[in-house]
Amino acid sequence: MKQRFRLYKRKQGGRFYLHDEVTGKQESLGTHDRTLAIRLLHSRNEAEQQPAVNLQIARAYLAASDKEIATRNWQFVMEEMVKLKKGETQRRWQTAIKDKAFDLIRQLPLLETRPEHFLRVLEAGKVSTNVYLRRIHNFALDMTWLPWPVLPKKRWPAVEFKDKRSITLAEHLAITARELNPERKAFYKLAWHLGASQSDLALLNAEDVDWENHTIGYARKKTGSVAIVRFDEDVAEVLRDLPAEGPLFPYLRTVRSGDRATEFKQRCAGLGIKGVTLHSYRYAWAERAKAVGYPERFAMENLGQNSKAVHRAYSRKAKVELPSLGEYERLRREATKPEPVAQAIIT
Repeated sequence: MKQRFRLYKRKQGGRFYLHDEVTGKQESLGTHDRTLAIRLLHSRNEAEQQPAVNLQIARAYLAASDKEIATRNWQFVMEEMVKLKKGETQRRWQTAIKDKAFDLIRQLPLLETRPEHFLRVLEAGKVSTNVYLRRIHNFALDMTWLPWPVLPKKRWPAVEFKDKRSITLAEHLAITARELNPERKAFYKLAWHLGASQSDLALLNAEDVDWENHTIGYARKKTGSVAIVRFDEDVAEVLRDLPAEGPLFPYLRTVRSGDRATEFKQRCAGLGIKGVTLHSYRYAWAERAKAVGYPERFAMENLGQNSKAVHRAYSRKAKVELPSLGEYERLRREATKPEPVAQAIIT
């Protein structure tokens, strides 16, 4: 059988090169040693002629350094990922790995996984399947359980989320006006003013409120980063009606996030409001901030996404002087308000 690669040595430099008889391309072997160059040449030709045998040889070498590499399957990877998560994130992962689309690869050994296996999973799954399979795949790569990517980064189908919208002021006012439970009404009001996630909001304590500096500080449950939010008189008015000690929302903190979301959905349905969830309050806060020219770095800190900078400042007990969003909105309204025309006084 004709060999695909042949060896040659350049006069200048004395390095050995491979010439590909199919493509005509040359590739440097990076060596001046003829013995090593010949070994590399044979390896490339053997790999070209016997890919199946070459794969078995690779597995044999890998098994020598990792005894479980030949039997480790995707269910094992999923379970190991869940162990590293905490709280609500762990519960989300426990639900995610039960996705029926993952049944197609659950017991499949990692080393036997082909691109078409992942493509079948993605075809059978939903948007969340795409998101979680990417993370599972990357975790296996990071742990060196998978020696090479199953799907190259550019070959993953694009993640296409459904359009999500923010809640409008009119919708928020309609929901709070109809809400009879004082704790839940205060919860929705603070969600509008603070833009915090529902879990972070439900777990707030009276001790998190600094009345002297008019700030609320809490660690985000999802990331552990610290968010420090300055509040205005509108928020203060809501806080005065909540407990002065202990949990601000004694009942809602005991309710699962999914049940809080269901309760909110029921209230929206009763008012004919569609396409809105509790997370829509975060979208609304961000859109309001942008509309009034609230600096992006302030918005990121308020939403708790600039975790490193805020955590360092909080650890050093530095004062984070962030104006509240309500103050920014009022300043904006005052700046655009037309000045009264002076009337001439005739004496």
